[in-house]
This record gives sequence, structure tokens and C-alpha cells, in this order.
Amino acid sequence: MGSRDVNRSGEMEVFVRVVECGGFSAAARSLRMTPSAVSKLCARLERRLGARLVSRSTRRFQLTPEGTLFYERSVRILADLGEAERGAQAAETPSGRLRVNANIPFGVHCLLRLLPGFLERYPDITVDVTLMDATIDLIAERTDVAIRTGALKSSSLLARKLGETRRVIVGAPSYFARHGTPKSPADLERHNRLGLGFVRAVDVWPLVRGGRHLELPVAGNAQVSDGEALRQLTLNGLGLARLARFEVAADIAAGRLVPVLENCNPGDIDPVHAVFLGHGGHLPARVRAFLDYLVETVRLPV
Repeated sequence: MGSRDVNRSGEMEVFVRVVECGGFSAAARSLRMTPSAVSKLCARLERRLGARLVSRSTRRFQLTPEGTLFYERSVRILADLGEAERGAQAAETPSGRLRVNANIPFGVHCLLRLLPGFLERYPDITVDVTLMDATIDLIAERTDVAIRTGALKSSSLLARKLGETRRVIVGAPSYFARHGTPKSPADLERHNRLGLGFVRAVDVWPLVRGGRHLELPVAGNAQVSDGEALRQLTLNGLGLARLARFEVAADIAAGRLVPVLENCNPGDIDPVHAVFLGHGGHLPARVRAFLDYLVETVRLPV
């Protein structure tokens, strides 16, 4: 069969629907096709490509590495085709549903405050925001953009840097009134040091004293699932916490939280990035517009 006889975009649309629906039967229902027709189309696609896209050795639907790559590129190609068609009909305007994931502190203190301005500028975009401190798989969660704080791991994701922030040890005035204010790293041993409970959380506080680098274990009577909950416990006077400056800048300015041991702060910097899928600069207009807006408007205190 010649390449001109193959409806490649149609094959891609069916395959993408199979992946996003999690199987042939569900995809067939959404496409108003029979499951056997969908299965045969995917098998024909595999034969034409000379690659297995879906693992058939397990009971659950699972992509092979080649299938994952083909899915990612099909999504981008179909998005480009959609943009090309819309651009031929009218002047190109970013539109459609934009799925965004962010850690809870960045979402609460930065992202949610910026969204009204973004949506006012781009009224044809609808934003679907998920806030969680766990790191997600953008493909599995069908997410366009995710915000990540800290050093990025090597991956196929692209990234745009939004800024940097450092961390600071803080406590509420009510806590210091009861327990005193630590003047040295050694004083922290007798204070309630609050932390995060999930696996990837850092369980030590880095400090500098007399040119020596120290690491103090987090040891408190409470752990929580996310940075915003940790901030709330600290505001309520339960103990001390080490938080990103952007999380507590307003609290420090208002006197609700007080930084301590700044002379022992190692000044370690956490970069903040927006990560996304893309290849060769091909991005849906809505994603490109959102990334540009973040770079333009995000201002993180260091």
C-alpha cells in the first residue's frame, strides 16, 4: 500500500483515542466503531510501522516504549494539524482546554493569582488546574504544563525557567513566645522541627556555622502532605519549618512569621521551571501563550 493511500492522520486519531481511553473497547465506544475495527486498525498501523505499539502480554492496556513515542508525536502532530486548520479559517488565536499541574505552594501563592490576568488576555482558553506536591507523568495525566521546584531530572520534557527561590527557617511569634528564639544551630535541637511526610521530601535542614556545613534532621511531632499545610501549621504556632521564600514572603512582611538563623542559611537556591512536552518548537498556541505569560509575570522573591 503506497503512503498516499494511507490516512495517517486518521490512524493517529484512532491510536491517540485508544491510549487516552485506556483500551480498544472504550475507544471504540467513543468513536462509534466496533472494538474489532479499532483493534484491526491498530494492528495494521503496527505492521506498517514495523513496530509493536501496545503490549499484549498483560491483562491491562500498556504501551511499549515505541508506542509511547508514537503517541507523544501523534498528539503534537494532530495539535499542529488542528492549529493549521483553524489558522486557515481565521487569524490564529490561542484557544481550547489547557491542563496545568503545579505543586500546592506555587499554585496557592503564584499561579492562582496570575490566572485571572491570563484568562482575561486569552478568553478562548479554558484552564484546568490540578494542585499536588507529587510529581506526575504528563502523558499519563494528559497535562500540558507542570510547574516543578528544584533541580530537574534528565527527561524528554522541555522546560522554561520561571525564576529561583531560596529557603528560610521560620516560626510564628506565638511559638517563640513559648519556646524562645534559637540563636545557633545547636539551639534547634530543642525545637519542634516540622516536615513533610511524602517519600521524596528532604529530611534534613542544611545550615552553615563557622564555615562548616551542617545537616540537621527534621524531627517534630507532626508531618504533613504538602508545603501549604506545613505553612499553616507554622502559622498556628506548632513549630518551625523551612519553606521557600515565595511561600512566606507575605507572612514575613506582615509579621505573621519570623525568619531565624539567617546568618546560618547556606543560601541554597531552588530553580522553578515550567515543564512540557514538545519537539522542534511545535507547541499548541494555548501552551505557548501560557508559557510566555508565566515567564512574563512570575516574580519570585529570593
